[in-house]
Amino acid sequence: MAELSLARLTEERKTWRKDHPVGFFARPENNPDGSANLYKWLCGIPGKEGTPWEGGVYPLSIQFSSEYPSKPPRCSLPPNFFHPNVFPNGDICLSIINESGWKPSISVKQIVLGVQELLDTPNTKSPASNAYKIYEKDRVDYNKKVKEQAKRYPPQL
Repeated sequence: MAELSLARLTEERKTWRKDHPVGFFARPENNPDGSANLYKWLCGIPGKEGTPWEGGVYPLSIQFSSEYPSKPPRCSLPPNFFHPNVFPNGDICLSIINESGWKPSISVKQIVLGVQELLDTPNTKSPASNAYKIYEKDRVDYNKKVKEQAKRYPPQL
């Protein structure tokens, strides 16, 4: 199983280098010896223009297991990230990365685009944090908190 996952992750890395969305980044973290750890990727997801998320590049961690692509990766934003579909520990509630919605054909590119879409289009049927209550009751306050959060994640130059 590990050979299959490493082969797929190597291919994902090559594909990403050739074709990735503008403003995004995704790269394996380094092992202590300097080699790439294909099982743990650090990604940056830009907020969409014209949304309260604009101006931020949000750090996403993708942790793959040796069972990938049969099993979805664990995707997380920083702990206490303000979003209705992000648990306090940073784990993301998104159908394409949950066991029930996962398909082995889903790529890293599709994951990061899915997370970007979720930022401005929360799934109100699957709340994971108290941000949901603010989103539902006071959209002005919610957008203000999102804009404040965007300042904490400026683009890396």
